[in-house]
Amino acid sequence: MAVDRIYTVRRDGERLDKIARAELGRERGGTFEAILDLNPGLAALGDTPPPGTKIRLPARPSGTPVTAVPRIWGEPA
Repeated sequence: MAVDRIYTVRRDGERLDKIARAELGRERGGTFEAILDLNPGLAALGDTPPPGTKIRLPARPSGTPVTAVPRIWGEPA
C-alpha cells in the first residue's frame, strides 16, 4: 500500500480513529487497519499517540466524500 501523505499528531489526546475519520473520511472498512499496516509500531503507542508522532496515511478510499469540518474561530492554518 502506498503512502499518500504524512500526518503529525499535534496535541495530547488525538485518537487514531478520530484522525482516520478527519483525514480519510472514515475509520472502518479497512481504513484503520491500512493505517496500522503503513505504520509498524504505531499500535504499541496505544490509541492516543504522543504529540509529534508522524503517521503515514493511505490514499482516501474511493467513494468517500470529502466533508468540511466547521471552524469555530479563526482562519485555517
